[in-house]
Amino acid sequence: MEKTLSQYDTEVSQCRDIFIKKTKDYGTAWRILRPTSLTDQLYIKAERIRSIEETGDNKVGESVEGEYIALVNYSIMAMIQLELPRNEGLELELDMATNLYDQKMNITRDLMMKKNHDYGEAWRNMRISSITDLILQKLLRVKQIEDNDGKTLISEGLDANYMDIINYALFALIRLRENKNS
Repeated sequence: MEKTLSQYDTEVSQCRDIFIKKTKDYGTAWRILRPTSLTDQLYIKAERIRSIEETGDNKVGESVEGEYIALVNYSIMAMIQLELPRNEGLELELDMATNLYDQKMNITRDLMMKKNHDYGEAWRNMRISSITDLILQKLLRVKQIEDNDGKTLISEGLDANYMDIINYALFALIRLRENKNS
């Protein structure tokens, strides 16, 4: 588990660094997006990963790793959007945006540690393409929950699905880095 936490924290640090740099460049323009629009953006990113996995073609040239990072960061943004009232304003100070990012990531990391313990690090034996498929499944679930006005009868809510997407994306990043290093 120590190895996983170290690898996980390395990937989170990379995602966080990109979030901060993009916030410095663009501000929090993403605040204009409704949660459903963020979900659609996540879906586009996951579909692009799957397309590259299936065809081997990458005509845009942006890396698959970059798309997994985007899945992490857009999921955090979606979780923030669900929490912040619209009247909070579109532009958040960098410190506030970073603090909210860290809060959501810490909750997500805690969930990963609990699930990783219970599942015995099963993700390490999965194909990366299966991780992508699980992310797409979670996104379809999120879309269905959104179409049901956020109501579920027995299932986990939006936050839980976003956290699972983040954790699967981070697992994929770990696996991709391991594959490059071996």
